[in-house]
Amino acid sequence: MNPWLLGQAIVIAILLVLLFWLLLKQRSSGGEQLAILQRQLEQNNQQLSSAQSETEELRAGIIGVGQRVLTLDQRVLTLENELQQLQGACAELAEQQQALSLTDPESKIYTRAMKMVQLGADLDEIMRECELPRAEAELLFNLHQAKT
Repeated sequence: MNPWLLGQAIVIAILLVLLFWLLLKQRSSGGEQLAILQRQLEQNNQQLSSAQSETEELRAGIIGVGQRVLTLDQRVLTLENELQQLQGACAELAEQQQALSLTDPESKIYTRAMKMVQLGADLDEIMRECELPRAEAELLFNLHQAKT
């Protein structure tokens, strides 16, 4: 055999061995990359699952808060209606009280005595003008003098 052909055959054999070795190496590094990518995919799936469960918890919490707000809103409306009714009742009572005080002759005396105390009249003057006993005049005087 020709030495030149033998040299070429050896070079070709070496090149084939190197090519085969590179293919094996590339295949093994591709497998490692695939394993890394699979681990990353699994981590991403776990994070996605965790985020979905947190989102579901938040959604449930928001729904609960929304229902509570609706309940409180209804309660506020009820309380506003009750307040309006009470204000109306108070206005009626005030009118009735005013009407009674104007028609009751004794209340007129006491109303006059209160006004006199507020205007600065003394105890004797109140007793004389309103024809009140001393005890009642003192009581009115002390009560209404403390307010002024």
